[in-house]
Amino acid sequence: MPFVPFELERLLSTWENLVEYNLSESGVHPLAVRELLDDADAVEDLLATSLNYPQVNGTVELRERIVALYPGATPDNVLVTVGCAEANLVTLQTIMEAGGELVKMLPNYLQLWGIGHSTGLTVKGFHLREERGWAPDLDELADVVSGTTKLIAVCNPNNPTGYTLTDGEMDAIVDVAAGSGAWILADEVYSGAERLTDAQTPSFWGRYDKVLATNSVSKAYGLPGLRIGWVVAPRGTIGQIWARHDYTTISAAALSNKLAAIALSPEVRPRLIQRGRSYVRRGFPILDAWLESHEGTFSLVPPRAGAIAFARYHLDVNSTALVERLIREKSVLIAPGDHFGADHHLRISYGLPPDYLEAGLDRIHELIVELQRSGVARV
Repeated sequence: MPFVPFELERLLSTWENLVEYNLSESGVHPLAVRELLDDADAVEDLLATSLNYPQVNGTVELRERIVALYPGATPDNVLVTVGCAEANLVTLQTIMEAGGELVKMLPNYLQLWGIGHSTGLTVKGFHLREERGWAPDLDELADVVSGTTKLIAVCNPNNPTGYTLTDGEMDAIVDVAAGSGAWILADEVYSGAERLTDAQTPSFWGRYDKVLATNSVSKAYGLPGLRIGWVVAPRGTIGQIWARHDYTTISAAALSNKLAAIALSPEVRPRLIQRGRSYVRRGFPILDAWLESHEGTFSLVPPRAGAIAFARYHLDVNSTALVERLIREKSVLIAPGDHFGADHHLRISYGLPPDYLEAGLDRIHELIVELQRSGVARV
């Protein structure tokens, strides 16, 4: 099959460490190690960690911390992976081994979309509708799912829109999946980064016997550099997913297992969730006011969760071209809507220190003004 490049990840990996202002990251501002290890005993314990292969499906300590977030799960329901990206990859490979049909929520992070097209799967979409506040089109979902659908892939809270599914919408998705016998792959990496509530976004785990729940410490926890993710699934299926994991990374790093277990401990996890929500709740008003200041240039359905906003802009310029100019001329990186299947949108991070966020937005403002002065029309 013709290979489909992952355009978003190539853009981010090329520029995120080279620009002066990176407003493309979808998680909250990352922690330093010293913020995670807040006492001398913890530091000494980490320094005593053997740099051997850890338990390759994840240390028992880490898997026990993970299953505490999933009622009814045991450590045997968990596989620890190198980020949620690997969790999604090896899970897709397992469920879709014999080919078949994948149905994907759109707009979305297009990892599974690209893998599906690259490996010859039949890939269909069902949409979150902007005109409905990014609520899912459940009638479209019911129409596109068929008897050959093996997997329905959702992201909740959603990347890039920040929409969170209601209980009724989650139940409706389960009903459609159950009617066709399809699995649900629920990417839940933004759970814990809620903007409007202190209640954590519920998992699909436990709602249906064919759920594959993926997550990581990257987004809500501010620990993307640990590269720790996981999948929670029925025990027999976890064994099959682990078999694919043997062909990829073998295991996540020993130090990452240790640090992630600390992050998910009952003593530390609440502090990290509170920290992440503080960034989200402090940063969004800054971005929202900036968007409003541009006199009709932007419109936004406010995100319910996550550290990103998916803003529509009303200028006659392609989103990738706009982002490329921002990189070259203003040394700012944001994510173009093209890379989520939705041109004339921009994904902008706001889970950042206020001074840094404001300075980056000032650079974007400069280019917007230059475009308008050059005669770029509104659409």
